[in-house]
Amino acid sequence: MAAEGVCRMQGPPLPPELAQDGDVVIGGIFSFRTGLLPFDRREICIYCCLSFNFREFKFAQAMIFAINEINENPDMLPGVKLGYRIYDDCGTMDILRAALALVSGLGGEVSDENCTKIESVQAILGHSGSRPTIAFAPVVGRFHVPVISHFATCACLSNRKEYPTFFRTIPSDYYQSQALAKLVKHLGWTWIGVIAVENEYGLNGIAAFIQAAQEYGVCIEYSDAFSSSGPPADLQRITSKIQSASSKVILAFMSHREIKLLAKQLYEQNVTGVQWLGSDAWITDHSLADSEGHGILVGSLGFTVSRVQIHGLEEHLRGLHPSLFPHSRFVRDFWEDVFDCSLKATATGRRKPCSGLESLRDVESPFTDVSELRFTNNVYKSVYSVAYALDALLKCEEGRGPFSNGSCANPAQIQPWQVLEYLSMVNFTTPEGERVYFDSNGDSPARYELVNLQITNRGTMEEQVPVSVCSESCPPGSHKVLQKGLPVCCYDCIRCPAGEISNSTDSIHCMKCAPEFWSNERRDACIPKEIEFLTYGEILGTLLASFSLLGVFLTTLTTIVFYCHKETPLVRANNSELSFLLLFSLTLCFLCSLTFIGRPTQWSCMLRHTAFGITFVLCISCVLGKTILVLMAFKASLPGSNLMKWFGPTQQRLCVVSFTLIQVVICILWLTISPPFPFKNMILYRDRIILECQLGSALGFWAVLGYVGVLAGLCFVIAFLGRKLPDNFNEAKIITFSMLIFCAVWIAFVPAYISSPGKFTVAVEIFAILASSYGLLFCIFMPKCFIILFMPEKNTKKHMFRKSTNNR
Repeated sequence: MAAEGVCRMQGPPLPPELAQDGDVVIGGIFSFRTGLLPFDRREICIYCCLSFNFREFKFAQAMIFAINEINENPDMLPGVKLGYRIYDDCGTMDILRAALALVSGLGGEVSDENCTKIESVQAILGHSGSRPTIAFAPVVGRFHVPVISHFATCACLSNRKEYPTFFRTIPSDYYQSQALAKLVKHLGWTWIGVIAVENEYGLNGIAAFIQAAQEYGVCIEYSDAFSSSGPPADLQRITSKIQSASSKVILAFMSHREIKLLAKQLYEQNVTGVQWLGSDAWITDHSLADSEGHGILVGSLGFTVSRVQIHGLEEHLRGLHPSLFPHSRFVRDFWEDVFDCSLKATATGRRKPCSGLESLRDVESPFTDVSELRFTNNVYKSVYSVAYALDALLKCEEGRGPFSNGSCANPAQIQPWQVLEYLSMVNFTTPEGERVYFDSNGDSPARYELVNLQITNRGTMEEQVPVSVCSESCPPGSHKVLQKGLPVCCYDCIRCPAGEISNSTDSIHCMKCAPEFWSNERRDACIPKEIEFLTYGEILGTLLASFSLLGVFLTTLTTIVFYCHKETPLVRANNSELSFLLLFSLTLCFLCSLTFIGRPTQWSCMLRHTAFGITFVLCISCVLGKTILVLMAFKASLPGSNLMKWFGPTQQRLCVVSFTLIQVVICILWLTISPPFPFKNMILYRDRIILECQLGSALGFWAVLGYVGVLAGLCFVIAFLGRKLPDNFNEAKIITFSMLIFCAVWIAFVPAYISSPGKFTVAVEIFAILASSYGLLFCIFMPKCFIILFMPEKNTKKHMFRKSTNNR
């Protein structure tokens, strides 16, 4: 009965392609040949590798070079010779068979009992592909044999439960996917397609990329996968999808085999104008230049590991000769292919016999090219990682070892699980200054270079960054509104509403401006709102100020006329003192309207309303005094009447002063309790600020205005009662008409004042002041001035007495 945990190889044991005996042996698995038969011919053989892969062969030689370099170093592994067994296999099943052969030595069976025999290797380097590594790493890990890959990047291999002995000297695809997503975002590509090889490497890679890209706001138009071993219909489906897509950037997460097939298919379909992003599995593969349709890949971008120099490697590669590996069929085939000759004694086919003078020192080929040592350096680091682990194991001091009770390993019988323990603690620096160590998942630190795939030695090329977006970026002044049923990268750009802005590209929301600011015409900045008030510089302010000054001029002119004719009967009959006081108050009324024009301040706001209230009360008090005087004078002219002694000049003055003082008291109370103040009205208009005088106390304002109205009404009633007096006392009729105009103006003022917006409120108030002032000036003084200047014959006592007699 077979023991539990047994793995048997099917068929005879597999001899290695390249081998060297040693005290400690390191295994290697590479694929020197690549490329499978077309899908419709695979019934002939399951895995038939068609062409040479010089890069893989260079990996194997780099491993041999590093082992020889270590063997020649007296400071590392003194007294211990490293050997190697390197297998060349193509296809996952053959690679798995090679891994079992390395674990079991050359025996046909491996189990828990015999897995640690000395003929088994202490570590396995390889494979380059993630898919075959995923296949054999768990099997090898069951026997605690370390596996160190230089090129298997699938993030799934970081799972320590599934792959407990796996290490790698290349960063995980998780970091590559993050870097590619950042690159896409940096270049402004928000609408891309994603294609992968249909295996763990490709599917895990694009899954990590899509997640990272979406976090950066990048949308995926389509995501698909195919395999080089799959049916041609899969490739045709993907080609059609690329042709019909609107995105112009494609991420290809695959190996060189799949990208060659895809490039050839797109070339045949004449698909151009695509910007490619490549994973590190193909972005630096020199074999792309030999594939059909590789021109569409020119300009591809991708991340790969850093390029270094390995001193002595070129000499080692150029020193390769079939005599060094007499049992290697691949070396013979390689030699015959490079020099186009036959190593057999007689020529076969079209090839002539090799002369024996052939040398790689005179040949320039991808194999001898050491200008782009990237993944080759990973192989070099992998060998040294094992060597440093073995060196630490052999130099272990008893009591300070990593095993139980500080014990060390037995140098005469090294076990793979012991090497595994030391390998997890490796930490060294290469001659180029690169630090090598493994984290808890067996991963190396991530460090990349951005590469751009170009054709060399064919002139210069100017490259333009393409645009690949579902919707063009929304400029400042607009915001994005998602299109229904489409990804977040598909949107419409809507202009920000008035009063809101967006000052960056692709804004999701518009920001409201602060209360004192408003959006500019482009909606990309908040600017201070225009402050509006009635100024002298505008037409309306100029006209009102002009009419105010005209009123002052006419009033002054009237005063001069009255002063020059103050001894005439007409002036003396109407109480010249009250007339002059009325003219003075009218001058103040015209002047006070000027305080309403200009930028409101704390003082101007208090002055304009109080000056208006006091001057108008003074004016109406004078008119009221003249009206009472007319009535008293008529009554006093009747026989036996002595009324004039009760309303002489002193009483007239006292009447004017008393009425005015009441208004002064009202204004003082208003200014003391709640005075007017400048106020920025931001409610009336959204786009500008109305700078106005807030009343403070509305009661105070209406009390001032109401008191003026009461006096005007009283004056109108008294004048109306005396309208039928004789003609020489007809000033009552004039006063009645003037007060009628005054009251009509201010009654109309109230609704106009309330309903007028902004600065027009002030204009209405100024208009009311000027209209009522002009009404008093013209109605009371213009007839008298006309008589004084143009009809002096009527300005006599005789004429006035005759008219008085005729009217009795």
